[in-house]
Amino acid sequence: MPEHAPLDLPDDPQLVANLVHFARALRRAGLRVGTGRVADAIRAVEAAGFTDKRDFYHVLEACFVSRAEERRAFAQVFRLFWRDPRFMEHMMAMMLPAVRGVAEERAAQAAEKRAAEALLAGAESPLREAEAEPPEETEIEVDAARTTSAEERLRTLDFEQMSTEEIAQAKRMLARLSLPVRPVPSRRAAAAAAGRAIDRRRTLRAAMRTGGEVSRLARTRPRPRWPNLVALCDISGSMSRYSRVLLHFLHAVSNRQGAGWAEVHAFTFGTRLTNVTRHLRTRDVDAALAAAGAEAQDWEGGTRIGDCLHAFNRDWSRRVMGQGAVVLLITDGLDRGDPERLARQMERLQLTARRLVWINPLLRYDDFAPRATGIRAMLPHVDSFRAGHSIATLEDLAATISRPDDAGEKARLMAAFSG
Repeated sequence: MPEHAPLDLPDDPQLVANLVHFARALRRAGLRVGTGRVADAIRAVEAAGFTDKRDFYHVLEACFVSRAEERRAFAQVFRLFWRDPRFMEHMMAMMLPAVRGVAEERAAQAAEKRAAEALLAGAESPLREAEAEPPEETEIEVDAARTTSAEERLRTLDFEQMSTEEIAQAKRMLARLSLPVRPVPSRRAAAAAAGRAIDRRRTLRAAMRTGGEVSRLARTRPRPRWPNLVALCDISGSMSRYSRVLLHFLHAVSNRQGAGWAEVHAFTFGTRLTNVTRHLRTRDVDAALAAAGAEAQDWEGGTRIGDCLHAFNRDWSRRVMGQGAVVLLITDGLDRGDPERLARQMERLQLTARRLVWINPLLRYDDFAPRATGIRAMLPHVDSFRAGHSIATLEDLAATISRPDDAGEKARLMAAFSG
């Protein structure tokens, strides 16, 4: 919970009206807040009192927050709405990141931009108009010649720091992405004029038409085939913001014709493993993800990576990993289970996969180090270790999969691990 400044109440406070306006700001920030919860909050504050800000915070949190992922957005909206001393400065810094000198240089905290966007959207409320001074007409000229486009900036923005509108725009960009893969040679042969191997059968058949004289050697080459793509996506509480966006990306890959994959299989895991492959094949992305969410009952729960990988290796590996599938493991690796069991299951998964790529959003931090026991158990058994916190990092996946020697950040982190 953030640090709170003392309450700065007006002489004639309108608590009910402010609670209603606060609920509207929460709804704009993405929380599911209705009139029933507003009424409950008013009654709860009346019963608990309004003397301590910490108690006030927890009372409103209990009334308005129903999911773990909503706590960060609630904390930021609460801090800004209930009169942070630097209220407007923080909001303008979040909404205008290109302006320097308005606020201190720092990265936005999780959900802070969505909170600022929600509050600024209601800035014209009658409650605020009565307190605001008449605005002065000021003409501002901005030279945007050297600024990047909004779409280019969005490519490198962390999913956790995106506003609600930016998330929607990012999902539209992800729908246009593809994840092509190079074909792999198979044991089956196909006729080819410039093939290296001689097709004896076709050569002899042609010779029989000319009285046994061989006039031309028929040749073959290995018939190309495309591997399967298997995605294992962590949907625990620490990964919920990223997993929702990454499932949009997997839906686009599943429905992309001619991308090169033979089949795309998708699984979610938190406390248990769920196969959502058939749901992602639905053309409508909203219907697909709604069905996948209804199928997976462990959204935003705990994490048991070792148990879920054991279930995959036992029940699904032979069905979907035949002929060398490429595996995308999407998780932060924060597991409290037995590290030895996790290492064994990771080793088995790597042995059955053609290539195992671990996508970890925690790599967005420059000082990331493999300190967690789950990460230390998993890292030696992956072929490539990549970040997955932005659109740009997902675009880099195509090059990673096409280059078998691309290990990403694995070598660097293994050196830090052994050191």
